[in-house]
Amino acid sequence: MSPSVTLDRGLHRRLVDGLYLEAMVMADEARAYFDHRDTTEAELQDPLRRVSFACESLKVTTRLMHIIAWLLSQRAWQRGEISDADLVDEKYRLGRATETDPDIAAAFPFAARALIDASQELYGRVARLQDRMDHMARPRGQVESSPARALMDRLNTAF
Repeated sequence: MSPSVTLDRGLHRRLVDGLYLEAMVMADEARAYFDHRDTTEAELQDPLRRVSFACESLKVTTRLMHIIAWLLSQRAWQRGEISDADLVDEKYRLGRATETDPDIAAAFPFAARALIDASQELYGRVARLQDRMDHMARPRGQVESSPARALMDRLNTAF
């Protein structure tokens, strides 16, 4: 992958900086909500629902940390701390994050659902940006190994 050849560094910097700011604000909002929410909320009195809620808070946090780690890698690339060739290494790629089951989230308070939805939407945007950068970095005329491989890669990214 050689994003420097196909992606304007100024545009890349603005995209990364904007997404980074959004991710950090959302991480702060999630921390504040999940750490200080009212434990007497009627929606969470059931023990099974409380466990589901705790799992979903971890999913939101994990999603956001994957996003932030990827964005920090992009910033390191911008500063020349990571080479173009290093960006293909799995450790600099966007980590996989599990999506939330809408049926489970439907039982949560509105603020929790809003954070879950927002984190999933942001993760999707960052994943599409990474995919687009990968596509742009591919030499012209080069096709993916096979449609089945492309589908498997998309499924791996989704789960």
